[in-house]
Amino acid sequence: MTATKRAKTTNGVSRAQRARSTRTRDARPATTQRQTVSLALVQFAPRKGDVRANFERIEQVFAALRHDKEGFPAVVVFPEASLSGYFVEGGVAEVALPATTVLQRLNRAASAACGANHEPFDVVLGFYEDDRGKLYNSALYATLSATPALRHVHRKLFLPTYGVFDEERFVSRGRTIEAFETRHGRVAILICEDACHAVAVTIAALRGAQIVYIPSASPGRGLEDVEPANVRMWRDIMRVAAAEHGIFMVYAGLVGFEGGKGFTGASRLMGPFGDLRVEAPFDGAAIVRTTISLADVNIARAALPALGDLESNLSEITAMFDKEVANRPAGAPPSARP
Repeated sequence: MTATKRAKTTNGVSRAQRARSTRTRDARPATTQRQTVSLALVQFAPRKGDVRANFERIEQVFAALRHDKEGFPAVVVFPEASLSGYFVEGGVAEVALPATTVLQRLNRAASAACGANHEPFDVVLGFYEDDRGKLYNSALYATLSATPALRHVHRKLFLPTYGVFDEERFVSRGRTIEAFETRHGRVAILICEDACHAVAVTIAALRGAQIVYIPSASPGRGLEDVEPANVRMWRDIMRVAAAEHGIFMVYAGLVGFEGGKGFTGASRLMGPFGDLRVEAPFDGAAIVRTTISLADVNIARAALPALGDLESNLSEITAMFDKEVANRPAGAPPSARP
């Protein structure tokens, strides 16, 4: 792994904290997909509750990337709740937007920063969504261009409501995990705690995802060591999940403080061999640049065919899940099984 380096910031966002990905195996020849994908992981500290200001900061990020010597990335990945900050709680209705509105405003920001005729690029961004009055913690995948397109909206399924978290009081749960085609591979989105549940990553992989994007807002916990315990936890979760399923996992973390709670960025790319390709510092804004080869997915799955083994046993495993659901009283914890 090539470590990131600290740098001066421009408009509150570091442009040069970046690292190139490294690969331990030769890539296969390109097939029908674009095999090489350049990424920018934006470690972002939004202004709490100020949607307009945060769109302006996103425009500044696009402008910084436009002038980056590495060229503009294919996919720009922002954290969870990038338009408002995470801990808005009862104020979520005031900052939530329809996904189509977010797409339009992102596209205006891209045009302002890069010119109306800029080359198309894709964006992953977390935000609070208003879908006809129903509120969600969501993330979209969109292509920004002269003809912008909303590719997918993922709504967070696992809403933490414990400790410092209170999500389920203020937003509704998502109901599905989907993989979908993009210009840069077949991908899925999981938001923060979604990715902590092994079954969620498994569903994404079974549905064909080569890349799982994880917008996150993770408050620092376990501060007795040189790095917060939650940073180590996320690294371990991603390493195991990536290796088991032979997928890339791309994590973009919120930073900054909200109500005395500090978020640990540590934005990272985990390769499909469970290899850490790049990781940002856990404190401070950063833009991390890296490039991946989708050919590594097939190589990893051939070396460790765990996903294929799972597919071979899927009907039996599904039957076990069905039996567990059928035998469990509604709302009962595991200890209350008959």
